Amino acid sequence: MLSTLLIALYAFAGAAAAGLAGAGALRLIRRRSLTLSLAVVAAVAVTAMLAGTLAVAQAMFLSAHDLSVVTTVVAMAAVVSMVTALLLGRWVVARSRELAVAARSFGDGGDFTAPDAPATAELAEVSRELAATSARLAESRMRERALESSRRELVAWISHDLRTPLAGLRAMSEALEDGVATDPQRYLRQIRTEVDHLNDMVGDLFELSRIHAGTLALSLSRISLYDLVSDALAGADPLARRHGVRLVGDLVEPLPVEVDGKEMSRVLGNLLVNAIRRTPADGTVAVAAARSADGVVLSVSDGCGGIPEQDLPRVFDTGWRGSHARTPPAGAGLGLAIVQGIVEAHRGRATVRNISGGCRFEVTLPAATGPAATGT
Repeated sequence: MLSTLLIALYAFAGAAAAGLAGAGALRLIRRRSLTLSLAVVAAVAVTAMLAGTLAVAQAMFLSAHDLSVVTTVVAMAAVVSMVTALLLGRWVVARSRELAVAARSFGDGGDFTAPDAPATAELAEVSRELAATSARLAESRMRERALESSRRELVAWISHDLRTPLAGLRAMSEALEDGVATDPQRYLRQIRTEVDHLNDMVGDLFELSRIHAGTLALSLSRISLYDLVSDALAGADPLARRHGVRLVGDLVEPLPVEVDGKEMSRVLGNLLVNAIRRTPADGTVAVAAARSADGVVLSVSDGCGGIPEQDLPRVFDTGWRGSHARTPPAGAGLGLAIVQGIVEAHRGRATVRNISGGCRFEVTLPAATGPAATGT
């Protein structure tokens, strides 16, 4: 037993010395090639075995012949280990370089394509992560291009919509200043109307900027959809009368929802104004609210004649106004973008689909439990 313990101690001492030397070598070459590191690891393993063997041989007073045999065996093992380590290192380095070249492609704006050659489990995992990252970057680029295009359209439309009322205001103010206005009171009323229109446009831009910046603060309270719809219908009734459009809200259930009453009133107001302006005279705009599997669905149906299928995905884009036949005489295409932003801030979703003779905008909100407070 004592002899076995002594052999183990001598072997450990020799191997530990080789291991410490190998650790120092690995530290010195830690920034070098993986092939060199694998060669050092193989060399350390063989050297540790040789050092332990020599230490035991000296302690046990082995013959020169036996020591030569052991040394020869260890040397052959060292050659095989070194060759194996070098081959493995070169293979891993080659796979790593192929992966680096493939990764450079999507870094330059392309798509990542994983190398066809087999790789280690770790490199395969890295390849899968790079493929997923490439897909996310492609989606991000598409959203960025769409957003940039939307911004350019918005700037163009806003510039046009601002230029028209400003030109009218300037002309009317000059007429009043020169005393050539035949009906000053009518001019003043018209100036007030244009100023209100500009104020509404600036308010929409401010609301949209808060939504995009994520700074839209909601003050949630439990209220009834019936009250929300009733107030919105009352507010939109004068506009509907001027356009000869009939408002209908008979299919609204008194369902409780936990929302910001002011913001949701804006959502309903924007949807109703959008529907009224696009519905011909003697048409009908219908509002309905009912419970669904996803929560509560509030819908506004109009008689616009429908939206082209290719335009449906863009309806809620900032600045979208559709074809010339659907473009209202006022507005910068911000209303529906504001609707989507407010609804998503409430953890809901806004959608649109064509129906017979028009289209239907639907707002899905999480349902609230318990009784709803009255009033908005």
